[in-house]
Amino acid sequence: MASKFRINQLRALCSTVFHGIGDCHYYLHANRSPQTLYHFRRFSDASSPPLSPAASSSAPPQNAELQSTNRPDEIVRNASATSSVNQFELAKFSAIADTWWDSEGPFKPLHALNPARVSFIRSTLCRHFRRDPCSIRPFEGLKIIDVGCGGGILSEPLARMGATVTGIDAVDKNIKIARVHADLDPVTSTIEYCCTTAEKLVEQQKEFDAVIASEVIEHVADPAGFCQSLAALTVPNGATVVSTINRSMRSFATAIVAAEYILRWLPRGTHQWSSLLTPEELVLILQRASISVEEIAGFVYNPLTGQWSLSDDTSVNYIAFGTKVSQKTD
Repeated sequence: MASKFRINQLRALCSTVFHGIGDCHYYLHANRSPQTLYHFRRFSDASSPPLSPAASSSAPPQNAELQSTNRPDEIVRNASATSSVNQFELAKFSAIADTWWDSEGPFKPLHALNPARVSFIRSTLCRHFRRDPCSIRPFEGLKIIDVGCGGGILSEPLARMGATVTGIDAVDKNIKIARVHADLDPVTSTIEYCCTTAEKLVEQQKEFDAVIASEVIEHVADPAGFCQSLAALTVPNGATVVSTINRSMRSFATAIVAAEYILRWLPRGTHQWSSLLTPEELVLILQRASISVEEIAGFVYNPLTGQWSLSDDTSVNYIAFGTKVSQKTD
């Protein structure tokens, strides 16, 4: 029988969540009672629909919404910030924006990760919106926003699966490159790219069936406020997908030391380990933003094949799927 993964087993997310790393301890306080905590399953609990060739194209990440220098105990205090944009991160990704579609450049790991990421998104959204997973264009009629779209590596396969896609990024150079590349294919030329932030779209009262923020939250200045914006952009009972890197000793050794300093897959300083979120923290932050996390999966890299695959190992890279919970009124 497939194992269930309880959120309240994630270090007792009830009134107080405790995390200890070495001699450093910090707390996240939950405002909800244990009864409001939901269950979610690991990716292995559900069958994965076949990934069509059209859906598997392109690579993975996005960024362009910036960095978090905040410690987890500061996340709640800064939730009222008007923008999650971090100017340091904007400048960092603007400097390498020209290389988004260079599969051997700084974004090579993202291009390699993309098929696994698209597979998870396709599987969860098809199940949630009751779409045919065997269809070539299962997202037909769905409005999806790719927050922090970068050069459009994820936006394009979403468009090829039939979605009406909006890609936003705070780096104007990223948006220009994304537009040029999308125009090379009539199918992807329909993507609407905008140089803006999630917060600004919330002010414009924009809403989408699915909101995706992949490899972005580790670069924002205010993770809690950012997730509030993602929730505000999601229609009631809509879907929210967030992928990021775990803050673990293994991620420090592999995603930072190995990837940035030894293998040189990424420019040095791409990720700040202290800005990463554990799955426990992300689940709590999303929950407080009225997003109920229902499924989570890890990404595992095979150095022999150079490919990524989905697994239950969330110790380094992971992705979460949740649904927007309608707010109750008195």
